[in-house]
Amino acid sequence: MNPTINRVAILLSILGGYVDTLSFLSLQGLFAAHVTGNFVTLGAALVLGNSGITAKLLALPVFCLVIIVTRLLAHGLERRGRAPLPMMLCLMLVLFLAAAVLAFRFSPFLGGDQWPALITGMVLVSAMAIQNGAQRIHLPQIPPSTLMTGSTTQAMLDIADLVAGKAGDETAVIRGRFVRLGTSILSFAFGCAAAALLVHFAGAASYALPPLLALAILLHQPHKTA
Repeated sequence: MNPTINRVAILLSILGGYVDTLSFLSLQGLFAAHVTGNFVTLGAALVLGNSGITAKLLALPVFCLVIIVTRLLAHGLERRGRAPLPMMLCLMLVLFLAAAVLAFRFSPFLGGDQWPALITGMVLVSAMAIQNGAQRIHLPQIPPSTLMTGSTTQAMLDIADLVAGKAGDETAVIRGRFVRLGTSILSFAFGCAAAALLVHFAGAASYALPPLLALAILLHQPHKTA
């Protein structure tokens, strides 16, 4: 991959890890981008009576609806001869700015089902839905930026193949893939750690970083997309 794509891949993974950790810590266990995680925490909330049940129930339909609407908007832009990716990244930026404004106004969010937390959570879910859709459609050559299970599995398989000498003629390809996956995993982990630290020490100010990362991604986007 070219350097621009590499930079975008790193920024997307940092953003993915950051926002998922940010939402989990500040919004009563809500995962903004991890649909499976919300099923798990929903089950726990139902059994334990924790706050945030409504947000977890809404997360999946909101996530799905935003992807559908964004995809339809992208089709409309393509019919007009315009690239959809800048529009999707701009929408992400606007949503992250909106979440930051809400956080500065209403945080700390003491109850996950109170309307300020619900709105803020769904704004973050919408932004991450756009990120997932934009990457899958327009940047399929880079590793997933919001879910590390598949990337970690493939990276470990690649290590095993290289150690066992089973890579053969594909050694260079496997090594390159491993580097990309490893970079994505480390970037995601860095985003998680940064969010945990900033939520703990900076409170609402931790919501200021996602718009900055989204702006950096927008400015570094590749001119030609898949």
